[in-house]
Amino acid sequence: MINIVLFGAPGCGKGTQAQRLKEHYGIHHVSTGEVIRGEIARGTELGKRMEGYIKSGQLAPDEVVIDMIAHYIAEHKDAKGCIFDGFPRTTHQAEEFDRILAAHGLKVDLMVDIHVPEEELVRRILLRGKESGRADDASEEVIRERIDVYHKQTAVVADFYARQNKYADVNGVGTMDEVFDRICTVIDRTIGQ
Repeated sequence: MINIVLFGAPGCGKGTQAQRLKEHYGIHHVSTGEVIRGEIARGTELGKRMEGYIKSGQLAPDEVVIDMIAHYIAEHKDAKGCIFDGFPRTTHQAEEFDRILAAHGLKVDLMVDIHVPEEELVRRILLRGKESGRADDASEEVIRERIDVYHKQTAVVADFYARQNKYADVNGVGTMDEVFDRICTVIDRTIGQ
C-alpha cells in the first residue's frame, strides 16, 4: 500500500489533483474537508461541532480529525493505497497519523507539497466560491484567514516529513495537466514505477 499526503495552502488544487491521481494510480482519495462538509450537510453531531470552525476559517480540532482518519484507515487498510488531501494539518496530527498507520503495518511514503503564490490562491478560491456556492469560499477576509492559519499552523508539517526524507515540493502554477505531470513524476520516482 502506498500512502501519499497531498499538501498545500487552500486553493492550491489538492482536491482536483487528488481526484486525477486516484484514477491514475487506482488508489483511494481521502479528503477531510469533504468528510467534514458531508457531516455538516447531514446535520450530524460532528457536523454541528465543525460548522463554527469552518465558517471562521479555523482548522478543525485535532482529536476530531484524527478519530475520523483512524476510523478510515481501519476500514481501508487493505486498499492499494490512499491519497490524503487536507490531512495531516498539524505536527500533532502527523505524529498521530504515523502511529495509526504503524499500528496497521503501514507508513506515509511521500508528501507532495503544491506551491502557489498567495494572490493566485485568493483568486482561485473566490472563483471556486462563485462556481460551487461554498460559503467558506465567498469571503476574501475568511479566505485570507484560512491562508494565514495554514502558514502559521500547517506549513510546519512539511518540516516533519522533510526530516523523514518523504517531502517533495511541486510548482502548482500552470495548467491542470502540467501540475498533474509534475506530481506524477515525483510519485513515480518514489514508488519506482
